[in-house]
Amino acid sequence: MKAPNSVCVYCGSSSRVAAVHKEAAHMLGDGLARRGIQLIYGGGRVGLMGIAADAALAAGGQVVGIIPEHIQAAEIEHTGLTELHVVDSMHTRKRMMVDRADAFVVLPGGLGTLDEAFEILTWKQLGLHDKPVVIADVDGYWRPLLGLIDHTVAQGFTQPAHRALYTVVDDVDDVFAALAYEPEPALKIPTQKL
Repeated sequence: MKAPNSVCVYCGSSSRVAAVHKEAAHMLGDGLARRGIQLIYGGGRVGLMGIAADAALAAGGQVVGIIPEHIQAAEIEHTGLTELHVVDSMHTRKRMMVDRADAFVVLPGGLGTLDEAFEILTWKQLGLHDKPVVIADVDGYWRPLLGLIDHTVAQGFTQPAHRALYTVVDDVDDVFAALAYEPEPALKIPTQKL
């Protein structure tokens, strides 16, 4: 697979996080821009979201934000983006992000990031898309989550083959190689239209 033209980044909106996570967001935004890959994200100017967007913009990249009206009303949207789409709901936001992205990267984040990550993995499991999903396990942040997935496999709720739905890397430098290489789908479910 060739490198994607656009990558959707799921990450936290909190600024009260360790410096290593802020640095990872900056490196990812900068790295995407320097490779000519458009960054698609939730449109916020705060937390890792804002850091990734600002880094991409500073490196001359294109950044597309998609933000629901109720979040924009709290005045946290990023006003300096290449494109900012204000939509009616979280559902519309997530659908639009999926439609515009060629691949997905999951950086550290909270409940919203977990929601987005599991939704995109579930949609892939169901054959609704076949795009690369890369989990950036920066500083071991996602280790408990990966352990939980292993637990669901051990308990019979998740098929072992579902581990092939995503690629885990330890740092941002490895994200780009993972985006450029995606193995053949382990699940032979015909891709359906979203």
